[in-house]
Amino acid sequence: MSLATRALAALALIAGFYALALGTVAGLLWLVWLDVQNGRIYVELLLVVGALSVLILWAIVPRRTRFEAPGPRLQRDEQPELFALVEEVARAARQSMPTEVYLAAEVNASVLQTGRRRVMTLGLPLMQVLTVPQFRAVIAHEFGHFDGGDTWLAPLVHRAHVAIERAVEALDDGILNKPFAWYGALFLRGTRAVSRAQEIAADALAARIAGARQMADALLAIASASASHEVYWSRVVLPLLEHGYRPPLAAGFAHFVVTSEVEMVVAEGSDPLDSHPPLHERLSVLGHASAGQSEDAAPRAISLLRDLPRLEAELIPGDAVSWEDAGPIVYLPHWQEKRARHAAALREVTALGLPKIAATLPDFSERLRLTPEDGEQTAAASAIVSGAFAVKLHELGWMCDAMPGKPIAFTRDGKRIEPFRLLDRLRGGELGADAWEAECREAGLERVSLV
Repeated sequence: MSLATRALAALALIAGFYALALGTVAGLLWLVWLDVQNGRIYVELLLVVGALSVLILWAIVPRRTRFEAPGPRLQRDEQPELFALVEEVARAARQSMPTEVYLAAEVNASVLQTGRRRVMTLGLPLMQVLTVPQFRAVIAHEFGHFDGGDTWLAPLVHRAHVAIERAVEALDDGILNKPFAWYGALFLRGTRAVSRAQEIAADALAARIAGARQMADALLAIASASASHEVYWSRVVLPLLEHGYRPPLAAGFAHFVVTSEVEMVVAEGSDPLDSHPPLHERLSVLGHASAGQSEDAAPRAISLLRDLPRLEAELIPGDAVSWEDAGPIVYLPHWQEKRARHAAALREVTALGLPKIAATLPDFSERLRLTPEDGEQTAAASAIVSGAFAVKLHELGWMCDAMPGKPIAFTRDGKRIEPFRLLDRLRGGELGADAWEAECREAGLERVSLV
């Protein structure tokens, strides 16, 4: 699909929507005019027609959208290596440089254009997982959107789509809702086809500039990293941010990707309304259905950034904390508070007695007198017992390891205990009571109580 064909298809769909909206309003007013011509004036009809016409016209009026910076703006004099790469790709694509470049906390890169203002956004985790050659291909892909005129077409499509949604919502379940809902579905399918063609064309430009293999490998890396980053952000980073602390984001993600024991599912883009083609289709068009052959030893794109701690501080607010200190500084006070609140029930629990607690966890949860705010009773009880054991290990001089990617662990003299997996292992039979008793005695924990 050529640039002209893509533009004409999208503009035709946009024009069709506004023709539907204005035609509907004209039809409503025509009904009123017919009644007036016949000497009849129905106040109820005037009110209904007036209300429906106002709703439709209100829905289609374009709204101005203000650009909100997703993160710190990157400056040429502060990031010379990054801008040198972007400038080199811009020359190869025969495109002018972006007027603004921003850093974002997502596995993505994007561009937009308003008038002469060209904006490029680069994701920090994206730069962490891609090599410099792969990142160069992604930058070329983004310039492909400039080259294809996608950045002026996309805002028009977006505004029309939002207007359709407003019209459908405003007309609710009335009879006039149906044609707008039908056209909305048609518009979405049609513009998604245009968007997919835009992505394929941008991939083609990236392949010409950076190589098809590098673009294919970048697509595979992005697909895998997107799944990983969602888990990393929600399970690892957010709990720290909620306590007001900001860990090293890029370094943590790099560690998480390498060490994570969580199974990641890579989305294949099977949704027919997805604006991006399925991954296998993009790889096939690039001629590299089985990518993964590029040089992994190449430096990561994040090496192009200078003063990374400052950029992360500008990107995400919070007090800086290292991953090594995350356990004792952030998590430990929370575990201590839980242990103090349930000290009466925990006082008689010993390390050797944890297999019994694991076997009777639902009954033990009743002794803790949990409230609905604590969440599901058995899971809450397990977290309280595990946290109390973690506090005790800390008090005994065990070192807390809260590096992302693996369960929180405590180590001492070459021994390792994962308190927050322990009860599940005991309940599931992965660790027997006798084996745990032997482990306790070897670690000198046989007489240790949780409080």
